[in-house]
Formats: sequence, structure tokens, C-alpha cells
Amino acid sequence: MGADYYGLLDVDRGASAEEIKKSYRKLARQLHPDANPDDPDAEAKFKEVSKAYATLSDDEKRATYDRYGEEGLGGASYDPFGGFGSVNDIFDSFFGGQSPFGGGRTRGPAGPPRGADQEVVANISFVDAVFGTETELSIRTAVGCEHCASTGSADGSEPTTCRTCGGAGQVRQVRNSILGQMMTTGLCPTCQGEGTQVATPCTVCHGEGRVTEEMEHTVRVPAGVDHGTTLRLSGQGAAGPRGGGVGDLYVHVRVASHPRFVREGDDLFDELHISIAQATLGVEVEYETLDSTEELQISAGTQPGEVMRLRNLGVPRLQGRGRGDVVLTVVVDIPRKLADDQEVLIRQLADMRGEDVAEPGSGLFSKIKSAFS
Repeated sequence: MGADYYGLLDVDRGASAEEIKKSYRKLARQLHPDANPDDPDAEAKFKEVSKAYATLSDDEKRATYDRYGEEGLGGASYDPFGGFGSVNDIFDSFFGGQSPFGGGRTRGPAGPPRGADQEVVANISFVDAVFGTETELSIRTAVGCEHCASTGSADGSEPTTCRTCGGAGQVRQVRNSILGQMMTTGLCPTCQGEGTQVATPCTVCHGEGRVTEEMEHTVRVPAGVDHGTTLRLSGQGAAGPRGGGVGDLYVHVRVASHPRFVREGDDLFDELHISIAQATLGVEVEYETLDSTEELQISAGTQPGEVMRLRNLGVPRLQGRGRGDVVLTVVVDIPRKLADDQEVLIRQLADMRGEDVAEPGSGLFSKIKSAFS
């Protein structure tokens, strides 16, 4: 058996067109997918109800259905959205362009539109990113026209009320839908939603109420900012036409690398190079951080790869108090070449410790040299 369209719409078989329409309105609200975000079957149920209404709201199709059932419709392919294409298009026509569950199209008040948001890149040094700085940025953008005080109208004239929408910025239209004739509201095509028109345009901005200029901005970069951070400067973007609001400026921060330090979060990583003798016997060395000189005590017997942590000498925490750490990895530098007397001392040490070492001149170069001597 086919689907029971009357049952789907929760009406009797003898229900009037108005009763069917009223029941469908109620069910459409209840079954809309936006009203049932946790129900994966919500959209399928909505389609079934819409298909039932598309049939029973048409006198000819309803008569065929009443006589032969769903099979009697001849396998015709019905659009479950009645020609609208989507769930939201039904609500656009049925409920005045706004889904009652949010996420639909909105109708703003009349008036000039807000200016566009803009983007710019700030290149700063590693040290400036750690401790903060102020940097000057230049950007070509739209600013209010001083000649007409951003009105877009020539001297002595004022914008006039749009005759098409009467200043509302919106117009109402009658359109045919699966529910019959519906009143819809849309953007006024004459004034593009502003509600006014410029009768005599300003000779400087040509009615735009804004002109394009090169603007300088002083951007405060907070201490601790990292590479890839985006700063938002509210109201520093492009001016809207004819006195519309100003957009925002988004500053994308690019931080240069440092010759010694590698940053990970709020910590700075570096290598501490010491000699074999210093690692063996211990030593006190001076170490330069980004903003101080520290006396480091290297213990006797320090091994390669050991880690030292200098607390609170790293990057200031952007969203809190204090600083990260400087993390040092000990690197023991092995000499690649020794003077003859230095080699003698090293061999004496190896002999005293009972350590096997290569014989003098046992390298590949020495063997080749010996072969030709």
C-alpha cells in the first residue's frame, strides 16, 4: 500500500483545504530539521509531509489520490519541496523569509551598508613579538568624503526617500507557492536596502559618500604574540557608502626567526655549547637571554644532551601572568684537530684511565701518506 497522506497530515479524509493547510503549517514547524538537530530522520519526515501536502492541496491530484491511492498517481515524481528546492525556501515563502528556528536569511533595517573588513600583514622581529611593540602600517582603504560629509549629495542637497520602498529598504511581493499566493519581503531593487537615493551626487565622491585614500595605522602588538596571530582593530576597516558603518581591520602578524632561539608556546629553546674539559671539570659561564645575562653553573661530569631550564626568562604569557622558560640543551664540542702537545696530553689521560684509543697516524690519510714515503 502507498503512504496515507491524510494520516501524515493528521487530518480526516473529508478535511477542507483550509484545514489541510493549517495542519501542514503546524507540522512543518514541528518537523523542520532545524527544530530537531538530534533527529537524523527529521528531514525525511519533513519531506514526506511536504509531499503529502503538495498532493492534497491540488484539487486534481487529491481527487486522483482519493480514488486510486498513491499508486494511482501514476508514479509521478513529486518534488517534496513543491518547486522551492530546499527546506529553507519553503520557510522563505511560508513564514516571510525567516526560519523560525534561526539560521535563515535576515532582513536588516533600511540604511547604508557597513563597510568591508580589511586585512593587512605586520612583519615584526622575534624580540618585538616577545616583548611587544608598536608598528606603523599603511593600507589603501575607503574613508568618508569630507566634501559632502559622507552623504554622497552635492552641496545644498539632501538624499531623498526612495519612491519604490518609501524609505523602508524592503519591498513586498506576491508569489505563487505550494500554499497558494504568499506575500514575501525582499531587498528594494532601487535603493538596495538603504531607503534613500542621491538625487544630486557629490562631484568628489560621485555619490558614494566615500573616497579611497592611503591610511596610516599605529598597531599595538602585545607582548607574547606569536607568528600567525591575527589582531582585530574594530572600526579601522573601510568606510561604508553614504555614512554606513566602518568595517574592521584584521592584522595578521608574521614573526621573523631568531638566530639562536626556537619558540614553542611560551618557552624558548637553545643549545649551550661547552668544551670537553668544561663538561668534565665543571665551569661557570655567562649566558645571554633576550633581556638579561645569567651566570650558569655547569657541574663537573655534565653529559651531552642534558637539559637546563631557566625559569621565567622566556616569553610573557599573552593571556596570563608570568613568563615561560628558557630551555637549554647541553652540547659538548669535540675538537676536530689537536696540536701535537694537546694530543700527547689526551693520550696520557686515556692511558691513565685504561682506555683504548687509536694509534697515532692510524687514519686513512696517514696510511696513504705512509705508502708513498
